[in-house]
Amino acid sequence: MPALDLPHAARFAEAAADRARAEILPRFRKVSFETKADGSPVTEADRAAERAIREVLRDAIPGVGVVGEEFGSEGETSERAWLVDPIDGTIAFSRGIPLFGTLIALVDAGKPVLGLIDLPMLDDRTVGWQGGGCRRNGEPVRVSQRATLDGALVAHGDALCFEQAGRRAMFERMARELGMLRGYTDAFGHAQVLSGGVDAMVDFSLNPWDVAATQILVAEAGGRCVTLEQSKGKSGLVMGSPALVEILLGWLDG
Repeated sequence: MPALDLPHAARFAEAAADRARAEILPRFRKVSFETKADGSPVTEADRAAERAIREVLRDAIPGVGVVGEEFGSEGETSERAWLVDPIDGTIAFSRGIPLFGTLIALVDAGKPVLGLIDLPMLDDRTVGWQGGGCRRNGEPVRVSQRATLDGALVAHGDALCFEQAGRRAMFERMARELGMLRGYTDAFGHAQVLSGGVDAMVDFSLNPWDVAATQILVAEAGGRCVTLEQSKGKSGLVMGSPALVEILLGWLDG
């Protein structure tokens, strides 16, 4: 296959995120949500945003299909694919809380090579690609390099997700021993890790479109992102300062 032009691909990803914003922002605090078969919420805005993203990405790179949370796979996705979550944090969105985001990643041979996290209500966008670094609103960002947990700000996903991953003991230890533990979940929390505001984060029960952008962005921002496989296609992430990730990995069994 021909080599990917990642800066070119990033321009398409940003254009897709712009189109998603145009569907999401007018609907904020103006839509109700439904519950899907898997128990997760969805709104009209999720579906409209994913349609808009697909329109941009469908022909962005010849031979590259799209896999999205709401509408599944489209086109050829076996070797290269765009992974899309139009609104990561639909619970927050549906409750009028502005801490949600759009996730777009490009995967090549199973590995993310480009990622975008867009926080529409905050006008905050982080983009990066393999070998190209990581930028927040055009400015380079770097993951925290804190070496100890003393004074560290650590974020976590939902406590239930730790339970589902069989990591309840880890959550309880974090709650017991960390002085600044915050539930900055979903794409919002991941974005805060990239710019160093959050020193490290632990997040479980994630889908492929939830992790791909973060995996490449953390690496390009000078951090470490470890993926922990779960059942039923889910996975967990421990991400942030390389030293803190190593410490937290040691807490996996409580």
